[in-house]
Amino acid sequence: MYCFKEWQVICEALRDGKQSLILRKGGIHEGSGGFSFGTVPEFVLFPTRFHAQGDLVDLAGEFSPGKEWEVGDEVVFDTLCKVVATYELTDWEHVQAVSELHLWSEDCIKERFDWEGKGMTSGKIHLALIRAYQMPNPIKVQYAKRLGGCRSWVELEEVSCNSDNLIPVLPDSEFETLQTKVVAALGREA
Repeated sequence: MYCFKEWQVICEALRDGKQSLILRKGGIHEGSGGFSFGTVPEFVLFPTRFHAQGDLVDLAGEFSPGKEWEVGDEVVFDTLCKVVATYELTDWEHVQAVSELHLWSEDCIKERFDWEGKGMTSGKIHLALIRAYQMPNPIKVQYAKRLGGCRSWVELEEVSCNSDNLIPVLPDSEFETLQTKVVAALGREA
């Protein structure tokens, strides 16, 4: 089972249907091949507790993350995401066109878009439209050092997700409306 590491505040927004987009540049440990959603069609959300995340989202101080994970802490994976469409955005106007559909601040996304290094070029960011589902039987794992680091994907070989009885966080009609907004904002299908 693949886990996608993302700030806890964003994981909560995805789980609660407040957003269905993920914008990602990549982690420091992604390697020279860079980041991609293309090889992982579904994953569970791994909430990270980066201390400054509340300052980098538009929530007006409504979020306070817990302390960083420590070895032995129980991590609960309660949201399964299925990738519906992916885009590689190289035009800042396209990034701005979806700004109302996510919680990250413009400064945060601009910094990611412009960042260059570790095999990643500036002027590019990945976007995934995902369909999130609540898992009636969450997966619980003890945090270990191997789960740390600045990387997007962690594979948990010892666990699997039962996709029976998943509950979509958005009704079909709301998700279809959102998908139409994304396509219109970007001016193209995935």
